Amino acid sequence: MAGTLLATVALAGVWASASTWRKTEADKPPVPLEFNRSEVVRPLRVRMPTSIEFSGALVAPSTATVRAKASGTLQRLDVAEGQRVRAGQAIGRIEMADYTSRQAEREAAIQSARAALAQADRTHQANLGLAAQNFIANTAVDTSRAQVDAARAQLQSAQAQLAQLEVSEREAQLVAPIAGIVAKRLALPGEKVSVEQNLLAIVDLARLELAGQVAAHEISLIGVGQGVQVLVEGENQPRRGKVTRIAPAVDPGTRSIPVTVELVNPGEKLRAGQYAVAQVKLDDPQLHLTVPISAVTNTAGQDQVWTIESGALVRRMVTLGRRDVAAGRVEVLAGITPDADLLALRFDNLKEGAPARLPTVAAGASSGAAAGVSSGATAASVPTSRL
Repeated sequence: MAGTLLATVALAGVWASASTWRKTEADKPPVPLEFNRSEVVRPLRVRMPTSIEFSGALVAPSTATVRAKASGTLQRLDVAEGQRVRAGQAIGRIEMADYTSRQAEREAAIQSARAALAQADRTHQANLGLAAQNFIANTAVDTSRAQVDAARAQLQSAQAQLAQLEVSEREAQLVAPIAGIVAKRLALPGEKVSVEQNLLAIVDLARLELAGQVAAHEISLIGVGQGVQVLVEGENQPRRGKVTRIAPAVDPGTRSIPVTVELVNPGEKLRAGQYAVAQVKLDDPQLHLTVPISAVTNTAGQDQVWTIESGALVRRMVTLGRRDVAAGRVEVLAGITPDADLLALRFDNLKEGAPARLPTVAAGASSGAAAGVSSGATAASVPTSRL
């Protein structure tokens, strides 16, 4: 019985000690969260230039197709794909097997027409003399004059046919219409070709074009002659181009407008068909209140930031605007003030109202940091960050 009493007294003592310890711990103030200088910032007013991007394949606007102007056998084609040609250079020939016989036929027709004209003219001169002596009627003179005119027309027709045959013979000689590079051969020597059949494609790569699509709501920001940065696949640095054409109507299917960019190709290092991305940079004369993108979190579709106010964490819902991914900043339209102290990074398990402590900054360090930002070319105003 005495042992039981002693155990009960001992347990009561332990319980009393534990209760006193819990009460003491509960009475202690919570330890405030401490953040270093890189974790707390203030919003910064900066200019946020925007850009419009569109992409597409490069095309060569100066492309010519050599077509057969005469029917016959392709006797030779002296150029291969990838070979450079000059404007006016002879590149092949079509053999016209029956040219000699047709030429002889046309020349014989001319001789016959000349003889017929001469005979008709002699008959007409004779009729004029007989009519002057009233041996024949005037109608006979009119008839002979008509025969002269018909014979002359027949001669002219025969001469025109011979000239056309000579033109066909000249056109049997294939000539490069422009200077450039042979892109594709569409026929082989020995093949029978017909009039207007495609034989060869020549491309001039000195000037290329990028045809892209721009959204209808952004087209007002682009104008003909505006400078464009074009990054072609396989290259690390963008090239300079300019907008040359803008379509007058919106494509109803895509709600976009075709825009054409001209790109000079010195050395012809670029090739038609390469994929390229064009970027039109638009200056921004206004200052925008911005925060680091890393400072913004999203909960249930609502953007928010964490601020330190009166020594405690406060969650502020914000409305965002433009984003500058390259600079890592986003515009805040509403939700915070320019002098707000906010966490620049995302932290897990933060609780609203938890005590938080701002980092302390030496006066000399603050002055030096402010002077450094003031002299920078990228900041539009001196930030009031405590960092």
